[in-house]
Amino acid sequence: MLTHPPANLAPGLAPDLAPDPALANRAIVIGAGLGGLAAAMRLGAKGYRVTVLDRLDRAGGRGSSITQDGHRFDLGPTIVTVPQVFESLWAACGRDFRADVDLRPLDPFYRIAFADGSHFDATGDTDRMVAEVARLSPGDVAGYKRFLKDSQRRFVVGYEGMVAKPMHRFWETLKVIPEFARLRADRSIFGLAKRRVADPRLRMALSFHPLFIGGDPMHVTSIYALVSHLEKEYGVHYAMGGVQAIADAMVDVITAQGGEVRLNCEADEILFNGDAATGVRMADGTSLLAPLVVSNADAGHTYTRLLRNRTRRVWSDRKVAARRWSMGLYVWYFGTKVTRGMWPDLGHHTILSGPRYEGLLRDIFIKGRLADDMSLYIHRPTVTDPSAAPAGDDTFYVLSPVPHLGHENPVDWQTEEPIYREKVAAELEKVMPGFRDHLSTSLVFTPETFRDRYLSPHGAGFSIEPRILQSAWFRPHNVSEEARGLYLVGAGTHPGAGLPGVVSSAEVLGKLVPDAPEVPEQSLKRGLKRGLPRMAAE
Repeated sequence: MLTHPPANLAPGLAPDLAPDPALANRAIVIGAGLGGLAAAMRLGAKGYRVTVLDRLDRAGGRGSSITQDGHRFDLGPTIVTVPQVFESLWAACGRDFRADVDLRPLDPFYRIAFADGSHFDATGDTDRMVAEVARLSPGDVAGYKRFLKDSQRRFVVGYEGMVAKPMHRFWETLKVIPEFARLRADRSIFGLAKRRVADPRLRMALSFHPLFIGGDPMHVTSIYALVSHLEKEYGVHYAMGGVQAIADAMVDVITAQGGEVRLNCEADEILFNGDAATGVRMADGTSLLAPLVVSNADAGHTYTRLLRNRTRRVWSDRKVAARRWSMGLYVWYFGTKVTRGMWPDLGHHTILSGPRYEGLLRDIFIKGRLADDMSLYIHRPTVTDPSAAPAGDDTFYVLSPVPHLGHENPVDWQTEEPIYREKVAAELEKVMPGFRDHLSTSLVFTPETFRDRYLSPHGAGFSIEPRILQSAWFRPHNVSEEARGLYLVGAGTHPGAGLPGVVSSAEVLGKLVPDAPEVPEQSLKRGLKRGLPRMAAE
């Protein structure tokens, strides 16, 4: 990749205006999140020499990890659904995913513990799930079976028919509208669950899944009921070593393809020659040139920061600001000393459902209010993977959905964080009595951390909220409308957040980008004479 020193040029203008044939097969990916790494793998398989840039010190983006006092904390996603998306990605690169990553199925997937002391164990076995429904509410069994059919129909339309398909042309979205109408996609997933079952606990258990990708179940389309079928068919898995192990394996593939992943370096601006992207200027003033640029940065950050000096035809600052953003996340990572075997009812994944469901969702998504009550997701990886903690100890990740920072009166986390932590601890004591006596290390992320660490607008945990008019064609496109040679992958573009979504966004990219062109030998020789690094001529 050609590296230039700072140049005295107008902002956004590439240092070398003349296209260089020696760079024709070069590509730059901004961001080493799972979407960016998958994009680099797809491009590498198409013959491109790819350089991935990331401001963090570990690859993986929100799926990276931090090791502190011997405890490995998975910072973001903790479960793997639809492992086939990874298997397909590896196969496209001539590799075997299962040979590189040790994936373990979980059973049960997770336990939902309700405020009244009851619980619901989610599994992939239909008979066991029906038995769970019957145990809580016998009168809802028939409605639950109808919900399963609802979920399957929505999976066929919303997942198989749309997820890995380019949706940047309105016609592609228009074609599915009749089927969306038949499926009543205008209804929320909570509305669908409410029509099928009467028990409020089951309504929560059947509708909470959009929270995993930043959506409000009260307003996200019922198409997201497909997740229930997705879990049933493909299971819920854990990668030994955490999602970080997947990211590290992706880096290995990229390196084997001849690409590179540069950490601790931040992209500051995308460069252009007229209407064509030509490279990236780094925060230190140096520039990298390539005719193909892929941004895995948040779509909002891509358009308002990386293209800040460019007149934008579609994604103006005003339009980006008008989007509805996913909720924020309060995440408390902590380790406990000599607790392996304690709290035997607390499995790998536990969801503590608070006393309110609908009211809490309104506080988080609509009112932007930090409520006193909460629902919590508890990840205890040491149940499956002892390497996440020192011998005999435990590692935990406790997540609470909270308002993002873009509401009228945003939460002042500098003041509220220690207060909120005590409230979280009080809830944890109900299922982990005495845990505070065993604490050995601790780390907290608030929406302010997501804003500063991941450059996420408003500190949103999952970029743009996946409402129906912010999905498919209505979402920032994988092929940018603002410049030739600029593409987007990751949570903020189609198909959306979650591991299957961001990895599938790279599959969409692979369908949009042609194979890398052959670089003529004479162009390489000229490039060497002009001072191209050896890598650019290999």
